[in-house]
Amino acid sequence: MPPSLASVVFDFDGVIVNSEPLHLLAFQRVFAELGVELAAEDYYARYLGFDDLGVAATIAADRGLALDGAATEALLARKAAILPGLLGAPGVLFPGAVSCVRRLAGVVPLALASGARRDEIELVLRAAALDGCFPVVVAAGETARGKPAPDPYARALELLQLDGRLAPGTPASRSVAIEDSHWGLASARAAGLRTVALTTSYTAAHLREADRVVDSLDAVTPEALGALVAGVGGP
Repeated sequence: MPPSLASVVFDFDGVIVNSEPLHLLAFQRVFAELGVELAAEDYYARYLGFDDLGVAATIAADRGLALDGAATEALLARKAAILPGLLGAPGVLFPGAVSCVRRLAGVVPLALASGARRDEIELVLRAAALDGCFPVVVAAGETARGKPAPDPYARALELLQLDGRLAPGTPASRSVAIEDSHWGLASARAAGLRTVALTTSYTAAHLREADRVVDSLDAVTPEALGALVAGVGGP
């Protein structure tokens, strides 16, 4: 392991799995039942960075929908029933995702900090035989606040410490977050992590707050991340 690099925390949707278009499609279907059209440009501009509950609540507020707790729960249950079939399609992982995760898992502790549901994450990781690479997973609803608040990334580092994979008191700045959206970057930065952004969902111009921006997971190596943490370069 590069001496400065303590851990790597991945986002899931848009980083490991090309699932953002699938989430959009599932949300389009369930909101269409309510007579609400959800355009792709609106989803990417306004809603992508939230977990499912945040997406539903924000769309409802924006469109003036009166969704109480029971109605929201029912809508999200319908969305959750649609998504596994979409996630099971061939080629759902980004090129290079499996090799990147395995390359890093061999030398540094890994975690996931995601707005996706835990069952969705586990479904994809099991199918790709990556479930053993992530001893820590923080999923939707498992922190008081979701992204862009720092809670998911802060919790991931806390769990890595509780698991004995990070020494107590290790500075968050020795860990790197791999993200695809400004919501996720804001979350990771607020938790004190260094950040690498992938241009899978947005252009580099929309991800300028990241410490580094890359076009592919092929550029995410232990050596590059170690250099980033040490302040002598990056991927």
